[in-house]
Amino acid sequence: MKEVVEVDDSWTPEVLTIGRCSVDLYPLEVGVKLEDVATFGKFLGGSATNVAVAAARHGHGASVLTGVGDDPFGRFVIKELGRLGVDASHVVTNAAFNTPVTFCEIFPPDDFPLYFYRQPTTPDLELTAADLPSRIREYKILWLTSSGLSVEPSRTAHHAAVSARTGGLSVLDLDHRPRFWSDEATATHEVGEMLARVDVAIGNIEECRVAVGETDPERAADALLERGVDIAVVKQGMTGTLAKSRDERSFVPATRVKVLNGLGAGDAFGGALCHGLLDGWDLHRTIAFASAAGAIVASRLECSTAMPTTTEVEALLGSTGEPRPGHHLR
Repeated sequence: MKEVVEVDDSWTPEVLTIGRCSVDLYPLEVGVKLEDVATFGKFLGGSATNVAVAAARHGHGASVLTGVGDDPFGRFVIKELGRLGVDASHVVTNAAFNTPVTFCEIFPPDDFPLYFYRQPTTPDLELTAADLPSRIREYKILWLTSSGLSVEPSRTAHHAAVSARTGGLSVLDLDHRPRFWSDEATATHEVGEMLARVDVAIGNIEECRVAVGETDPERAADALLERGVDIAVVKQGMTGTLAKSRDERSFVPATRVKVLNGLGAGDAFGGALCHGLLDGWDLHRTIAFASAAGAIVASRLECSTAMPTTTEVEALLGSTGEPRPGHHLR
């Protein structure tokens, strides 16, 4: 069943994300093994959910289609989405499974092991085509993650979402989580099927390897374009990000910050990418803004509540010498 959530009459659907939600229980102690951690913070999480929050922080009408259990954590997810400005009217409550919980360990600058508690399955992977919003055609951006393609009925629901679109942009976050898949060959096949149907693909080097068999950033971007996408974004961690379209190429070095927790940085990048696409920026401007947004979250502990505002991203860009929004590069 869907939770009834009131949406303001002035709200305009712009970004719809489909996929994971979770309750993140992150240690408040840095550099401590999980078995020795004594205190945790509770935060809204899940990749697709975080991207919706990030887009909302930039002033866009964002919704998330996901699933929660009929439990206290599920009620927390719905309440927290509303508090963070995301339309939760398409969150499906499924009494058969629990709301997933995720733990992590924090070893800066680049070691953040994740522990998913999602057995035997989760409500977000039980989404069906019948759960799709009736207004899905009105959203300007549809954001999907490859982990949602790992099992049925979620896989069919994702393809139905793309089929229901008659305009706008569809984005596939390659978001590869090996434990969600029976084997890598299946992941490669299913991701390949979706790449032929979306406009934008975004992933890191390892995710590109699984998707198109390439680990060189240039070749990976070209391979994604050859699969049919219009924009390919290849993230290279602390090196930077390469983005290519049919007629643009941009490389943006990583924005330097003191990393506290790298988890969630990619989701901040995604929400900021949506912002640039919706505002019609050129490719370089969009990627620079997204990179700065991700860096800000990497410097903070949590994910969803760490998503920066446009003003915060602009301030960081100003300190690095990058042009501010509206200043198109020639």
